[in-house]
Amino acid sequence: MKNNLEERTCDLFKGHWVPTTSEGSTYYTNSSCRTIPDSKNCFKHGRTDSDFLNWRWKPEQCDLPRFDHKMFLELVRGKKMAFIGDSVSRNHMESLLCLLSQEETPKDIHKDSEDRYRTWYFPKHDFTLMMLWSRFIIVGEEQMINGSASGTFDLQLDKVDDDWARELPNLDYAIISGGHWFFRVMYLHEGDNLVGCVYCGQPNVTSYNSDFPLRKAFRTAFNYINNGCKECGKLVTVLRTFAPAHFENGAWNTGGYCNRTGPASESEVDPGLFEWQVRNAQMEEFEKARKEGMEKGQSFEVLDVTVAMMMRPDGHPGDHWGNKWMRGYNDCTHWCLPGPVDLWSELLLAILNKRTNLSPRGNIKS
Repeated sequence: MKNNLEERTCDLFKGHWVPTTSEGSTYYTNSSCRTIPDSKNCFKHGRTDSDFLNWRWKPEQCDLPRFDHKMFLELVRGKKMAFIGDSVSRNHMESLLCLLSQEETPKDIHKDSEDRYRTWYFPKHDFTLMMLWSRFIIVGEEQMINGSASGTFDLQLDKVDDDWARELPNLDYAIISGGHWFFRVMYLHEGDNLVGCVYCGQPNVTSYNSDFPLRKAFRTAFNYINNGCKECGKLVTVLRTFAPAHFENGAWNTGGYCNRTGPASESEVDPGLFEWQVRNAQMEEFEKARKEGMEKGQSFEVLDVTVAMMMRPDGHPGDHWGNKWMRGYNDCTHWCLPGPVDLWSELLLAILNKRTNLSPRGNIKS
């Protein structure tokens, strides 16, 4: 029996993966969820092993209950929630959509021409779920050479991406994340000044690692929420920390693959990896923003998935993503549905439940 102090101080994000029985190990299947995008439908595209589904996250000092779709929808009744970030952020939204659709079938009420901005509506609960796509969270434009994409980007470190910022006053919850787009050639600007670059290799330009612009991006985003958005008093901002890719023996474009069928052990997780530096940069900016936000009446929460997902090299589509235009390339960045990514919504529910002070069905702590 744990005492009250232990229960109050339990860290949901520190733990390990434990095996579970195959029965009830997942909340949905690729047939019971009709909204799984083709690229995450791993079983449809030939994945035959299923043991990767039979693991649950176990915090060290407490228990994390299974996802309760009824409870989640009650907690967000009449609310609007948006996922802000890249395609991994969208992966989280797609997972949550599958989980909630087991209780209520949502209506697809908006889809832009490039399928980057989506809005789903749950009429019985008056709940709106949105995807606001943003590569870098801040303003970032790809350089075009002779009308063709160059793969090189100009980042404006001091300006948020208005595509999501304009929506903030309408939101109750904003889940912000990012990271994977920062691993490429970038020129970094503040105001009208070029302040440095990443991977550009120019002797007259200050060179930075990827964690520098990422840190600046989250600092700018959080500063906008705390100081620039005058109508964001009801907003709860949730940082979802970096979820690493798991390419082995090469990068995505040099033959890298991810064909493991079970979690990595805790001893295999290297705290010296650059991905951990990315997570730490996000957390440091988050803590500063949360402290400032408390003084201004703003609410910040964290969904720290980095450690848990570093142990799940088995959860990616790999070569089971059905892409007709990039045959031979493996997807070791996104996550199969169903899969380990469903943990993120279990943790999100714990955060929402804690904030509303409702009596949990199980032992939800944070």
